[in-house]
Amino acid sequence: MASPFPGMDPYLEGEMWMEFHDRLANQISEQLLQKLPERYTALLNKHYWLDDSALEIISQARSIYPDVHVVEASRAQEALVEYVVAGIQEEIVELVSPIPQEIPALSVEIRDVAERRLVTVIEILSPGNKRGKGWEDYNDKRVELLGTRTHLVEIDLLRAGRRIYLIGELPSVPYFVFLSRVQRRPRTTVFPIPLRGKLPTIPIPLLPPDADVAFDLQAAVDACFNLVHYERLLDYTKALPPPELDAEDAQWVQEKIRAAGYIKQDGG
Repeated sequence: MASPFPGMDPYLEGEMWMEFHDRLANQISEQLLQKLPERYTALLNKHYWLDDSALEIISQARSIYPDVHVVEASRAQEALVEYVVAGIQEEIVELVSPIPQEIPALSVEIRDVAERRLVTVIEILSPGNKRGKGWEDYNDKRVELLGTRTHLVEIDLLRAGRRIYLIGELPSVPYFVFLSRVQRRPRTTVFPIPLRGKLPTIPIPLLPPDADVAFDLQAAVDACFNLVHYERLLDYTKALPPPELDAEDAQWVQEKIRAAGYIKQDGG
């Protein structure tokens, strides 16, 4: 079996996100390395974001969401421990202390082989750089990069959090790819991605006079599923990670899950 959804799987937006994030970066690099002219390479680059958003908790999953790799509380930790003091029964609970964390993330850098010149940066947005201090830090880095001769591609496959800062109103869809070409700045090309559609093929700009390279985002996501089999790890019987969908989209999600056999037709 595979993902029940034709494009992005919204269930990935939970506790599996950072595993998927890094896997997708690898698939982007691998696909581009097969397509780029010999004068270019596509390298992985690890950087860090400071997440000070109080480690947002998803109550349904009972796990920390989602920039740290899976941290699942054991049943014993979740259970209330009872003890008796002076004949009075009390309950011990465990709560989370909000501690800022440096979150590692991978991006893809296309470089000119001869001079090691940075040509194009491909960022995959994560929850850590879509909220709080992480969003501010990412925006500062983005503004700095836009002042250079480097193309910027930003892949936003998360419904939650703040979008990148642009002048004008974005279409009402859950996912986007943003492309900022050096020659077109300050204009940014916006690829809106609906919940029910396949992920697009994106042109990746290089140095002139070299033509764009076509990057198939759907093929990269499918390759992640084929390799890891996230459908075995995601619990499609549970509610989606926030934010909630409208009634029509929520019904469509349930229909796709049932049609794929992850939920019995009687709801069991």
